[in-house]
Amino acid sequence: MASSLWATRVASYLRISVPCRGFATVLKDLKYADSHEWVKVEGNSATIGITDHAQDHLGDVVYVELPEKGTQVTQGESFGAVESVKATSDINSPVSGKVIDVNEELNSSPALINGSPYEKGWIIKVELEKAEELGCLMDSGAYTEFCEEEDAKH
Repeated sequence: MASSLWATRVASYLRISVPCRGFATVLKDLKYADSHEWVKVEGNSATIGITDHAQDHLGDVVYVELPEKGTQVTQGESFGAVESVKATSDINSPVSGKVIDVNEELNSSPALINGSPYEKGWIIKVELEKAEELGCLMDSGAYTEFCEEEDAKH
């Protein structure tokens, strides 16, 4: 276990996608919520989606409930939902702000979340209101450990 964790941290340092579970990946440049959403901040804009770990647990995504542009989102609160063949789960916002863009492609191709959760499967973009909220989120190493601990309980 220790050598596996060491290898994961080295891979993360080198900006390589690292395994969180058998086939889930965690990307270094993102921040993660304990409800399994990720956020990528570029300037004052934050792109939000669900993690590879989350989509793996959900199974095939068949529907995504999206908010409208202009909607206010609050850190830790639901702004939509993901429905899969296994379950329906709320999507919580890892940061607060105003929705400035919505991935409309998910309306016709919700499986983009399964195939490309960090790129084509992004869900919303928000105008970041409180940059200090990022301090409450996990980096890739902490999120990897969080996933390993969570999976060990099941």
